[in-house]
Amino acid sequence: MLYEEKIIETIPVGPLGLIPLRSCWELGKKVDQYLVSWRKERESEHKSTIAFAGYQRDSYIIEAKTPRFGSGEGKGALTESVRGDDLYIMVDVCNYSLTYSLCGTENRMSPDDHFQDLKRVIAAAAGKARRINVIMPFLYESRQHKRSGRESLDCALALEELVRMGVENIITFDAHDPRVQNAIPLKGFETVQPIYQFIKHLLKHEKELSIDSNHMMVISPDEGGMGRAVYFANVLGLDMGMFYKRRDYTKIVNGRNPIVAHEFLGSDVAGKDVLIIDDMISSGESMLDVAKELKDRKARKVFICATFGLFTNGLAKFDEYYEAGLIDRILTTNLVYQTEELLSKPYYINVDMSKYIALIIDNLNHDASLSELLNPTKRINRCLEKYRKQE
Repeated sequence: MLYEEKIIETIPVGPLGLIPLRSCWELGKKVDQYLVSWRKERESEHKSTIAFAGYQRDSYIIEAKTPRFGSGEGKGALTESVRGDDLYIMVDVCNYSLTYSLCGTENRMSPDDHFQDLKRVIAAAAGKARRINVIMPFLYESRQHKRSGRESLDCALALEELVRMGVENIITFDAHDPRVQNAIPLKGFETVQPIYQFIKHLLKHEKELSIDSNHMMVISPDEGGMGRAVYFANVLGLDMGMFYKRRDYTKIVNGRNPIVAHEFLGSDVAGKDVLIIDDMISSGESMLDVAKELKDRKARKVFICATFGLFTNGLAKFDEYYEAGLIDRILTTNLVYQTEELLSKPYYINVDMSKYIALIIDNLNHDASLSELLNPTKRINRCLEKYRKQE
């Protein structure tokens, strides 16, 4: 059964309100279009009752403004009433394209600035909304998720702060370490894996893949991503391999111990297509090193799948590796800001997550279970079956 034909079994928590901040505006508009379309077509004998007031609208978006004073200080303001609403606030803390004026100087917005704007909007709605939910695809400070020596625990602090402000549910994607949710054990926290979307978009663009353990393999670029790669391999019925980084602990370069070599653990990759799975591409150095190592081991095609494509050092190195035949495709999602340059690359596949976010919002608004959405095994199997029939 298509989700659009889903029968309503529960009443909404409250009228749905979607607040995509400036950093997430394009993604928010796509999510809104799905919600409007589904709810216009959905049938229920209860839709005319008071519990469903405002259920069908032309748009669920509530505009939020976060202007700045000349000193750089800011404020949050909502353009309409949210009393009694079930609010979903969307923010992309990695959107560095936005700027603000500070004493006549143009400043790019950092993750800290985006997080402050999120808190300002929550404060503007506090005490009025029925429920406040935050959709933060890239979890703020998720790379500072554990303490080593005299360090701050920024991610845990941020989660605690949101909960103290009245946030009930936090939805994120592919958290760097999901155990950070232990900081807020009594509130809703979901970290969603976009595995189904990766598979769907890869199969859409690559027509000659044999998805079995003789022809394909899943690779984790480091020991930290093992769980992600194991799940991916199990769902697809493939073998898995792993690289681990051998570092020189006698030196420190740019604040970290340099990598001496990438050592491989796994079966032979010769002649196989390989999927390198990770949560993010930051500078991309590790990913590219792993891709080169796999090509040196005679892998046929190399596909890089990462939830967040940050590309902090630009795309020149990726272009170089693509032209040298060391990588074939790169798949990242539209959960974080994408440059026009990235979208125009011949090797890049943009994985659209707007429909998935809309599904999550629609279910949460009805207080329905998310388990089928968070465990996409059935949908993956249907996708693979359809692909094999076309071969």
